Amino acid sequence: EYLVRQPKIASENPPLLILLHGYGSNEEDLFSFASELPDELLIVSARAPYEMGYGGFAWYAINLDAGNNKHSDLAQARASLEKIALFIDEIKQKFNTKPQKTFLLGFSQGAILSYALSLNYPNKVNYVLALSGYINQDLLLEKIPSIETDYYISHGTADQVLPVEEARKAPKFLDKYSLPNVYSEYPVGHGVAPQNFYSFKSWIEEKLKN
Repeated sequence: EYLVRQPKIASENPPLLILLHGYGSNEEDLFSFASELPDELLIVSARAPYEMGYGGFAWYAINLDAGNNKHSDLAQARASLEKIALFIDEIKQKFNTKPQKTFLLGFSQGAILSYALSLNYPNKVNYVLALSGYINQDLLLEKIPSIETDYYISHGTADQVLPVEEARKAPKFLDKYSLPNVYSEYPVGHGVAPQNFYSFKSWIEEKLKN
């Protein structure tokens, strides 16, 4: 299941933006700001495969142990990664999108998978926007392949769901592999502040010009 916003400026090969929502949400969540994003983009918002009830979906289960510690279901996460990789290929082919102009924007659990997908599937996406997420190294290959991907990272300093300390590790990890990245923090919780939205919109606009 997915939602599509066709480009407002028609072209034979539109640049593509895929949206991956967070845990317990659905494809309508991030799609709510699609209308405000650059007119030339084809925007596709995907629904996660695991149903949670009440209109919520997850890319993978998160379980609590006796000590109230969270554990991600890595088998489900890897299965979702494969599904997302195939989905991106299908969308590229169906809509004849522009090579080298594939953006992947994920929020929270969607951001965790956006990182993993970009680092496991070389150059399937060219640009990653990771909002309120972190790099889960348990989802990465033992050896990171050679890739050329740019990253936009943002996080709320008051995030109680995924602490900002986890997000701060991402630029250091990406720098180690000489992967370009910009990192910003906002005085919010687990969400996207308006100034955050305008910041990543500008980043997308800049990358579309290159």
